[in-house]
Amino acid sequence: MIRTVLRFALAALLVVAGVSHLSWGRRGYRIVVPDWTTTLLHTDKDMIVVASGAAEIMLGGALIVLPKDRRTVGALVAAFFVAVFPGNVYQWQTGRSAPGMRTDRARFIRLLLQPVLVVWALWSTWSAAK
Repeated sequence: MIRTVLRFALAALLVVAGVSHLSWGRRGYRIVVPDWTTTLLHTDKDMIVVASGAAEIMLGGALIVLPKDRRTVGALVAAFFVAVFPGNVYQWQTGRSAPGMRTDRARFIRLLLQPVLVVWALWSTWSAAK
C-alpha cells in the first residue's frame, strides 16, 4: 500500500515538474542546462528543457497507467534522475538561480536529494510479487 501511494506521489511530482518545464519555469530551467550538452546533443538549451519536461510528464503518466510494467518504468525514472544530475551539479557549481533554487544552500540540498529520488523511484515500483 505505501509503495503504491509513494509511486502515485512520484508520478504527480514528475508531471508537475514536467509541466513547469513546458510553461512557467521554461526560461529559468535553461540556466541549469550545462553548456556542453548543447554540443553533445546537437541542439539548444530550450529544446533540452522541453524534451526533459516531456519525458517527465510521460514517465509520471507511465507510473500510473502501466502498473504491470512498474519495475521497468521505475528503472527508467531512476535513470532519468541520474541523467539530469549533471545539470544539478552545473547549477550548484555556477551558482545560477532557477525556479525554486535561488540560494547556494537550496542548490546543494537539491544535489543531496537526487539519490533520494533514485531510491524512491526504484523502491516505490518494486514488489515481492510480480
